[in-house]
Amino acid sequence: MICIYLDTKNQVILKKTVFIGSLNQSVAHPREIFHYAVRYCAARIVLAHNHPSGNVIPSQQDMNFTKRIQKCGEMMGITVLDHLIIGRKRYFSLREEGLMEEK
Repeated sequence: MICIYLDTKNQVILKKTVFIGSLNQSVAHPREIFHYAVRYCAARIVLAHNHPSGNVIPSQQDMNFTKRIQKCGEMMGITVLDHLIIGRKRYFSLREEGLMEEK
């Protein structure tokens, strides 16, 4: 899981690998993600992780994780702009596909 931390003008503050999963599972904890957001005063974040299979369709676990992170961000005043799933020569943007809660 890579996080891109942005300021209020969407300028990149930091890019950080916050979690390394296994071949079939990746479960990062919100504290790992928001630690750097708080430390560097990020206003927004973008999440990205890969699917080694190449299939970029989000799993139910991906969807649940995104909702959880969005709720944590909302409580902290940090917007989660997007969650990208990277596959072989393709990507899937939960925001572009309308799968993220709009606040």
